[in-house]
Amino acid sequence: MAKQYDVAVIGAGAAGMMCASVAAQQGKRVVLLDHASKLAEKIRISGGGRCNFTNVNAGPANFLSQNPHFCRSALSRHTPQDFLALVKKHRIPYHEKHKGQLFCDDSSERIIAMLQAECDAGGVHWRMPCKIAGLRKLETGFVIATDGGELEVANVVVATGGLSIPKIGATDLGYRIATQFGLKVVETRPGLVPLTFDGPSWEPFAPLAGIALEVDVSTGSGKGKGALRGQFREDLLFTHRGLSGPAILQISSYWQPGTPIVLDLLPEMDVAETLIGAKKTEKKQLGNVLAQWLPARLADGLLLGNGFEPSARLADMADAKLRKLGDAINRWAIVPTGSEGYKKAEVTLGGVDTRELSQQTMMANKVPGLYFIGESMDVTGWLGGYNFQWAWASGVAAGLALGAG
Repeated sequence: MAKQYDVAVIGAGAAGMMCASVAAQQGKRVVLLDHASKLAEKIRISGGGRCNFTNVNAGPANFLSQNPHFCRSALSRHTPQDFLALVKKHRIPYHEKHKGQLFCDDSSERIIAMLQAECDAGGVHWRMPCKIAGLRKLETGFVIATDGGELEVANVVVATGGLSIPKIGATDLGYRIATQFGLKVVETRPGLVPLTFDGPSWEPFAPLAGIALEVDVSTGSGKGKGALRGQFREDLLFTHRGLSGPAILQISSYWQPGTPIVLDLLPEMDVAETLIGAKKTEKKQLGNVLAQWLPARLADGLLLGNGFEPSARLADMADAKLRKLGDAINRWAIVPTGSEGYKKAEVTLGGVDTRELSQQTMMANKVPGLYFIGESMDVTGWLGGYNFQWAWASGVAAGLALGAG
Protein backbone atom coordinates (compact mmCIF):
# COMPACT_ATOMS: atom_id res chain seq x y z
CA MET A 1 0.00 0.00 0.00
CA ALA A 2 1.47 3.37 -1.00
CA LYS A 3 2.00 5.82 1.84
CA GLN A 4 -0.16 8.92 1.52
CA TYR A 5 0.85 12.57 1.96
CA ASP A 6 -0.68 15.93 1.15
CA VAL A 7 2.59 17.22 -0.27
CA ALA A 8 5.83 15.67 -1.51
CA VAL A 9 8.73 18.09 -1.99
CA ILE A 10 11.45 16.69 -4.24
CA GLY A 11 14.74 18.35 -3.32
CA ALA A 12 15.85 19.22 0.23
CA GLY A 13 17.78 22.37 -0.61
CA ALA A 14 17.02 26.00 0.19
CA ALA A 15 13.71 26.29 -1.70
CA GLY A 16 12.56 22.77 -0.86
CA MET A 17 13.04 23.04 2.89
CA MET A 18 11.45 26.49 2.96
CA CYS A 19 8.38 25.26 1.10
CA ALA A 20 8.08 22.07 3.16
CA SER A 21 8.27 23.96 6.47
CA VAL A 22 5.63 26.53 5.45
CA ALA A 23 3.17 23.91 4.17
CA ALA A 24 3.72 21.59 7.14
CA GLN A 25 3.27 24.37 9.70
CA GLN A 26 -0.16 24.99 8.19
CA GLY A 27 -1.17 21.43 9.02
CA LYS A 28 -0.31 19.62 5.80
CA ARG A 29 1.25 16.16 5.88
CA VAL A 30 4.54 16.74 4.05
CA VAL A 31 7.34 14.42 2.96
CA LEU A 32 10.70 15.81 1.82
CA LEU A 33 12.72 13.64 -0.59
CA ASP A 34 16.34 14.01 -1.71
CA HIS A 35 18.76 11.67 -3.46
CA ALA A 36 21.72 13.05 -1.47
CA SER A 37 22.81 11.68 1.87
CA LYS A 38 24.07 15.10 3.02
CA LEU A 39 21.54 17.88 3.51
CA ALA A 40 21.65 21.16 1.55
CA GLU A 41 25.20 20.96 0.25
CA LYS A 42 24.77 24.09 -1.88
CA ILE A 43 23.89 26.13 1.21
CA ARG A 44 26.83 24.61 3.05
CA ILE A 45 29.46 25.69 0.51
CA SER A 46 27.94 29.08 -0.33
CA GLY A 47 29.60 32.34 0.62
CA GLY A 48 32.88 30.64 1.45
CA GLY A 49 31.06 28.51 4.04
CA ARG A 50 29.26 31.47 5.63
CA CYS A 51 26.20 31.55 3.33
CA ASN A 52 25.29 34.83 1.67
CA PHE A 53 21.68 34.09 2.59
CA THR A 54 20.00 37.19 1.11
CA ASN A 55 20.54 40.71 -0.15
CA VAL A 56 18.70 43.64 1.43
CA ASN A 57 18.32 45.22 -2.02
CA ALA A 58 16.71 42.22 -3.72
CA GLY A 59 13.99 43.18 -6.20
CA PRO A 60 12.72 42.15 -9.65
CA ALA A 61 15.43 44.19 -11.43
CA ASN A 62 18.09 41.84 -10.00
CA PHE A 63 16.77 38.77 -11.82
CA LEU A 64 16.99 37.46 -15.39
CA SER A 65 14.17 35.55 -17.06
CA GLN A 66 12.45 35.34 -20.43
CA ASN A 67 9.34 36.31 -18.46
CA PRO A 68 10.83 39.09 -16.30
CA HIS A 69 7.66 40.12 -14.45
CA PHE A 70 7.00 36.61 -13.10
CA CYS A 71 9.17 37.03 -10.00
CA ARG A 72 7.49 40.25 -8.79
CA SER A 73 4.64 38.68 -6.86
CA ALA A 74 6.66 36.18 -4.81
CA LEU A 75 9.47 38.66 -4.10
CA SER A 76 6.99 41.26 -2.84
CA ARG A 77 5.25 38.76 -0.53
CA HIS A 78 8.42 37.40 1.09
CA THR A 79 11.09 40.07 1.29
CA PRO A 80 14.67 40.01 2.58
CA GLN A 81 13.34 41.53 5.82
CA ASP A 82 10.90 38.63 6.17
CA PHE A 83 13.70 36.10 5.88
CA LEU A 84 15.86 38.16 8.21
CA ALA A 85 13.09 37.94 10.82
CA LEU A 86 13.44 34.14 10.68
CA VAL A 87 17.22 34.40 11.04
CA LYS A 88 16.78 36.63 14.09
CA LYS A 89 14.16 34.29 15.57
CA HIS A 90 16.78 31.53 15.50
CA ARG A 91 19.39 33.90 16.95
CA ILE A 92 21.82 33.47 14.09
CA PRO A 93 24.48 36.22 14.17
CA TYR A 94 25.00 37.87 10.79
CA HIS A 95 26.71 40.84 9.15
CA GLU A 96 26.32 42.94 6.03
CA LYS A 97 29.10 43.07 3.48
CA HIS A 98 29.16 45.56 0.63
CA LYS A 99 26.15 46.11 -1.62
CA GLY A 100 23.57 44.70 0.78
CA GLN A 101 24.96 41.16 1.03
CA LEU A 102 24.09 39.40 4.31
CA PHE A 103 26.29 36.58 5.63
CA CYS A 104 26.33 34.38 8.74
CA ASP A 105 29.00 35.47 11.23
CA ASP A 106 30.13 31.89 11.76
CA SER A 107 28.89 29.08 9.52
CA SER A 108 26.33 28.31 6.82
CA GLU A 109 25.45 25.26 8.95
CA ARG A 110 23.36 27.65 11.04
CA ILE A 111 21.03 28.34 8.09
CA ILE A 112 20.72 24.61 7.35
CA ALA A 113 19.92 23.88 11.02
CA MET A 114 17.35 26.70 11.03
CA LEU A 115 15.52 25.30 8.01
CA GLN A 116 15.70 21.78 9.41
CA ALA A 117 14.23 23.00 12.70
CA GLU A 118 11.42 24.82 10.86
CA CYS A 119 10.61 21.60 8.97
CA ASP A 120 10.67 19.57 12.19
CA ALA A 121 8.36 22.12 13.84
CA GLY A 122 5.76 21.24 11.22
CA GLY A 123 6.37 17.50 11.45
CA VAL A 124 7.90 17.11 7.99
CA HIS A 125 8.80 13.50 7.15
CA TRP A 126 12.36 13.11 5.81
CA ARG A 127 13.46 10.58 3.19
CA MET A 128 17.20 10.84 2.52
CA PRO A 129 18.85 9.40 0.57
CA CYS A 130 15.91 8.54 -1.66
CA LYS A 131 16.15 8.07 -5.41
CA ILE A 132 13.16 8.96 -7.61
CA ALA A 133 12.44 6.31 -10.23
CA GLY A 134 9.34 7.86 -11.73
CA LEU A 135 6.30 10.08 -11.29
CA ARG A 136 2.82 9.47 -12.65
CA LYS A 137 -0.41 11.44 -12.46
CA LEU A 138 -3.59 10.06 -10.94
CA GLU A 139 -7.04 11.60 -11.17
CA THR A 140 -6.61 13.20 -7.76
CA GLY A 141 -2.85 13.31 -7.24
CA PHE A 142 0.39 11.56 -8.09
CA VAL A 143 2.34 8.39 -7.42
CA ILE A 144 6.07 8.77 -6.87
CA ALA A 145 8.11 5.62 -7.42
CA THR A 146 11.23 5.61 -5.22
CA ASP A 147 13.90 3.10 -4.32
CA GLY A 148 12.08 2.78 -0.98
CA GLY A 149 8.65 2.07 -2.43
CA GLU A 150 5.77 4.11 -3.82
CA LEU A 151 4.33 7.30 -2.33
CA GLU A 152 0.80 8.47 -3.08
CA VAL A 153 0.59 12.25 -2.77
CA ALA A 154 -1.95 14.96 -3.52
CA ASN A 155 0.67 17.53 -4.63
CA VAL A 156 4.27 17.44 -5.86
CA VAL A 157 6.73 20.32 -5.50
CA VAL A 158 9.83 20.12 -7.70
CA ALA A 159 12.74 21.83 -5.91
CA THR A 160 15.57 19.97 -7.58
CA GLY A 161 17.70 23.00 -8.49
CA GLY A 162 19.69 23.33 -11.70
CA LEU A 163 22.73 21.70 -13.28
CA SER A 164 25.34 23.75 -11.43
CA ILE A 165 28.11 21.96 -9.54
CA PRO A 166 27.42 18.31 -10.44
CA LYS A 167 29.97 17.07 -7.88
CA ILE A 168 27.55 18.02 -5.09
CA GLY A 169 24.66 16.19 -6.73
CA ALA A 170 23.09 18.51 -9.34
CA THR A 171 20.86 16.65 -11.83
CA ASP A 172 18.36 17.41 -14.59
CA LEU A 173 15.47 15.64 -12.81
CA GLY A 174 13.35 18.79 -12.58
CA TYR A 175 13.60 19.44 -16.30
CA ARG A 176 12.73 15.82 -17.07
CA ILE A 177 9.62 16.03 -14.90
CA ALA A 178 8.58 19.28 -16.60
CA THR A 179 9.06 17.74 -20.06
CA GLN A 180 7.16 14.60 -19.04
CA PHE A 181 4.11 16.73 -18.25
CA GLY A 182 4.36 18.81 -21.42
CA LEU A 183 5.86 21.97 -19.91
CA LYS A 184 8.35 24.04 -21.89
CA VAL A 185 11.91 24.34 -20.63
CA VAL A 186 14.01 27.39 -21.55
CA GLU A 187 17.44 26.26 -22.77
CA THR A 188 19.87 26.04 -19.88
CA ARG A 189 23.48 27.20 -19.60
CA PRO A 190 25.96 27.97 -16.81
CA GLY A 191 25.50 31.30 -15.03
CA LEU A 192 27.64 33.25 -12.55
CA VAL A 193 30.66 31.46 -13.99
CA PRO A 194 34.28 32.34 -14.88
CA LEU A 195 34.90 33.02 -18.59
CA THR A 196 37.68 31.40 -20.59
CA PHE A 197 39.75 32.29 -23.67
CA ASP A 198 41.60 30.08 -26.15
CA GLY A 199 45.24 29.33 -25.43
CA PRO A 200 47.03 31.46 -28.08
CA SER A 201 44.92 34.60 -27.57
CA TRP A 202 45.23 34.40 -23.80
CA GLU A 203 48.93 33.50 -23.73
CA PRO A 204 50.14 37.11 -23.21
CA PHE A 205 47.77 37.51 -20.26
CA ALA A 206 48.24 34.12 -18.53
CA PRO A 207 51.24 35.46 -16.52
CA LEU A 208 48.88 38.02 -14.96
CA ALA A 209 47.03 35.26 -13.04
CA GLY A 210 46.26 36.35 -9.49
CA ILE A 211 45.96 40.08 -10.24
CA ALA A 212 42.70 41.60 -9.03
CA LEU A 213 41.24 45.10 -9.42
CA GLU A 214 37.88 46.89 -9.50
CA VAL A 215 36.57 47.45 -13.02
CA ASP A 216 33.47 48.35 -14.99
CA VAL A 217 32.34 45.46 -17.19
CA SER A 218 29.56 45.44 -19.77
CA THR A 219 28.15 43.32 -22.57
CA GLY A 220 25.20 43.32 -24.96
CA SER A 221 23.49 46.11 -26.81
CA GLY A 222 20.06 45.86 -25.23
CA LYS A 223 18.64 46.25 -28.77
CA GLY A 224 16.40 43.75 -30.48
CA LYS A 225 13.89 41.24 -29.14
CA GLY A 226 15.10 39.55 -25.96
CA ALA A 227 18.46 41.37 -26.04
CA LEU A 228 19.86 42.22 -22.63
CA ARG A 229 22.55 44.68 -21.64
CA GLY A 230 24.51 44.05 -18.46
CA GLN A 231 26.82 46.50 -16.72
CA PHE A 232 28.52 46.12 -13.34
CA ARG A 233 31.29 47.65 -11.26
CA GLU A 234 32.93 44.82 -9.35
CA ASP A 235 36.30 43.16 -8.75
CA LEU A 236 38.00 41.37 -11.65
CA LEU A 237 40.45 38.48 -11.23
CA PHE A 238 42.91 37.27 -13.88
CA THR A 239 43.33 33.47 -14.03
CA HIS A 240 45.54 31.15 -16.05
CA ARG A 241 42.61 30.30 -18.36
CA GLY A 242 40.76 33.60 -18.45
CA LEU A 243 38.87 35.96 -16.16
CA SER A 244 36.94 35.50 -12.94
CA GLY A 245 35.94 37.47 -9.85
CA PRO A 246 32.55 39.05 -9.10
CA ALA A 247 32.67 41.31 -12.19
CA ILE A 248 32.97 38.35 -14.55
CA LEU A 249 30.53 36.13 -12.66
CA GLN A 250 27.93 38.90 -12.89
CA ILE A 251 28.46 39.64 -16.58
CA SER A 252 28.56 35.93 -17.52
CA SER A 253 24.79 35.72 -17.05
CA TYR A 254 24.32 38.43 -19.70
CA TRP A 255 27.09 37.37 -22.08
CA GLN A 256 26.14 35.60 -25.29
CA PRO A 257 28.68 33.27 -26.97
CA GLY A 258 30.56 34.94 -29.82
CA THR A 259 30.04 38.46 -28.47
CA PRO A 260 32.56 40.65 -26.62
CA ILE A 261 32.68 41.83 -23.07
CA VAL A 262 34.05 45.34 -22.55
CA LEU A 263 36.28 46.16 -19.58
CA ASP A 264 37.14 49.58 -18.19
CA LEU A 265 40.18 48.91 -16.06
CA LEU A 266 40.29 52.48 -14.70
CA PRO A 267 36.63 53.49 -14.53
CA GLU A 268 37.28 56.74 -12.65
CA MET A 269 39.77 58.05 -15.22
CA ASP A 270 39.88 59.07 -18.87
CA VAL A 271 43.26 57.46 -19.45
CA ALA A 272 44.00 59.02 -22.84
CA GLU A 273 43.30 62.58 -21.71
CA THR A 274 45.22 62.07 -18.47
CA LEU A 275 48.31 60.77 -20.30
CA ILE A 276 48.16 63.51 -22.95
CA GLY A 277 47.83 66.14 -20.25
CA ALA A 278 50.81 64.74 -18.34
CA LYS A 279 53.17 64.63 -21.34
CA LYS A 280 54.59 68.11 -20.80
CA THR A 281 55.71 67.57 -17.22
CA GLU A 282 56.06 63.78 -16.81
CA LYS A 283 59.58 62.40 -17.30
CA LYS A 284 58.79 58.78 -16.38
CA GLN A 285 58.68 55.70 -18.57
CA LEU A 286 55.22 54.66 -19.76
CA GLY A 287 55.20 51.49 -17.64
CA ASN A 288 56.01 53.45 -14.48
CA VAL A 289 53.32 56.03 -15.23
CA LEU A 290 50.61 53.37 -15.61
CA ALA A 291 51.90 51.57 -12.51
CA GLN A 292 50.71 54.56 -10.47
CA TRP A 293 47.13 53.44 -11.18
CA LEU A 294 47.34 49.76 -12.13
CA PRO A 295 49.26 46.79 -10.71
CA ALA A 296 52.74 46.97 -12.28
CA ARG A 297 52.51 43.51 -13.88
CA LEU A 298 49.16 44.40 -15.42
CA ALA A 299 50.46 47.76 -16.67
CA ASP A 300 53.41 46.11 -18.42
CA GLY A 301 51.23 43.29 -19.79
CA LEU A 302 48.72 45.71 -21.28
CA LEU A 303 51.48 47.80 -22.85
CA LEU A 304 53.21 44.79 -24.42
CA GLY A 305 49.87 43.29 -25.53
CA ASN A 306 49.04 46.51 -27.38
CA GLY A 307 52.42 47.02 -29.04
CA PHE A 308 53.94 49.50 -26.56
CA GLU A 309 57.30 49.25 -24.83
CA PRO A 310 56.98 49.80 -21.06
CA SER A 311 60.40 51.49 -21.12
CA ALA A 312 59.29 54.15 -23.67
CA ARG A 313 59.09 57.67 -22.24
CA LEU A 314 55.61 59.17 -21.98
CA ALA A 315 56.96 62.52 -23.23
CA ASP A 316 57.98 60.90 -26.52
CA MET A 317 54.58 59.36 -27.30
CA ALA A 318 52.30 60.81 -29.99
CA ASP A 319 48.80 61.81 -28.89
CA ALA A 320 47.24 59.35 -31.37
CA LYS A 321 49.15 56.46 -29.78
CA LEU A 322 48.12 57.54 -26.29
CA ARG A 323 44.49 57.61 -27.40
CA LYS A 324 44.91 54.04 -28.68
CA LEU A 325 46.37 53.06 -25.31
CA GLY A 326 43.56 54.84 -23.50
CA ASP A 327 41.00 52.85 -25.48
CA ALA A 328 42.82 49.61 -24.62
CA ILE A 329 42.46 50.42 -20.90
CA ASN A 330 39.07 52.17 -20.73
CA ARG A 331 37.37 50.10 -23.46
CA TRP A 332 39.12 46.74 -23.63
CA ALA A 333 36.82 44.58 -25.78
CA ILE A 334 37.54 40.84 -25.70
CA VAL A 335 35.55 37.84 -26.89
CA PRO A 336 35.52 34.86 -24.52
CA THR A 337 35.62 31.44 -26.17
CA GLY A 338 33.56 29.84 -23.41
CA SER A 339 33.14 29.42 -19.69
CA GLU A 340 34.31 27.06 -16.96
CA GLY A 341 30.95 25.28 -17.29
CA TYR A 342 28.57 23.85 -14.73
CA LYS A 343 31.42 22.54 -12.57
CA LYS A 344 32.28 26.13 -11.60
CA ALA A 345 28.93 27.85 -12.22
CA GLU A 346 27.07 29.09 -9.16
CA VAL A 347 23.68 28.91 -10.88
CA THR A 348 21.92 27.62 -13.98
CA LEU A 349 20.38 30.06 -16.44
CA GLY A 350 17.10 28.97 -18.03
CA GLY A 351 14.89 26.18 -16.72
CA VAL A 352 11.17 25.55 -16.56
CA ASP A 353 9.44 28.29 -18.55
CA THR A 354 7.64 30.49 -16.01
CA ARG A 355 4.91 31.25 -18.56
CA GLU A 356 3.77 27.71 -17.75
CA LEU A 357 3.38 28.54 -14.04
CA SER A 358 1.19 30.67 -11.77
CA GLN A 359 3.19 33.60 -10.38
CA GLN A 360 1.04 33.54 -7.22
CA THR A 361 1.34 29.83 -6.39
CA MET A 362 4.17 28.40 -8.57
CA MET A 363 1.79 25.67 -9.77
CA ALA A 364 1.83 24.48 -13.38
CA ASN A 365 -1.18 25.99 -15.14
CA LYS A 366 -2.09 22.79 -16.98
CA VAL A 367 -1.06 20.22 -14.36
CA PRO A 368 -3.00 20.82 -11.13
CA GLY A 369 -0.97 19.85 -8.06
CA LEU A 370 2.46 20.11 -9.72
CA TYR A 371 4.67 22.99 -8.52
CA PHE A 372 8.16 24.24 -9.41
CA ILE A 373 10.26 26.46 -7.14
CA GLY A 374 13.79 27.83 -6.79
CA GLU A 375 16.50 27.34 -9.39
CA SER A 376 14.55 24.70 -11.33
CA MET A 377 12.66 27.48 -13.14
CA ASP A 378 13.78 30.24 -15.50
CA VAL A 379 14.52 32.85 -12.83
CA THR A 380 18.19 33.65 -12.16
CA GLY A 381 19.47 36.26 -9.74
CA TRP A 382 22.62 38.35 -9.65
CA LEU A 383 25.59 37.35 -7.54
CA GLY A 384 25.28 38.45 -3.91
CA GLY A 385 22.44 36.62 -2.14
CA TYR A 386 19.74 37.20 -4.73
CA ASN A 387 19.33 33.55 -5.72
CA PHE A 388 18.80 32.50 -2.12
CA GLN A 389 16.14 35.21 -1.79
CA TRP A 390 14.37 33.71 -4.80
CA ALA A 391 14.58 30.26 -3.18
CA TRP A 392 12.95 31.58 0.00
CA ALA A 393 10.34 33.68 -1.81
CA SER A 394 9.25 31.02 -4.31
CA GLY A 395 9.28 28.36 -1.58
CA VAL A 396 7.05 30.45 0.66
CA ALA A 397 4.67 31.25 -2.22
CA ALA A 398 4.16 27.57 -3.00
CA GLY A 399 4.06 26.60 0.71
CA LEU A 400 1.34 29.14 1.48
CA ALA A 401 -0.70 28.06 -1.55
CA LEU A 402 -0.44 24.41 -0.53
CA GLY A 403 -1.32 25.22 3.08
CA ALA A 404 -4.43 27.07 1.99
CA GLY A 405 -5.54 24.31 -0.36
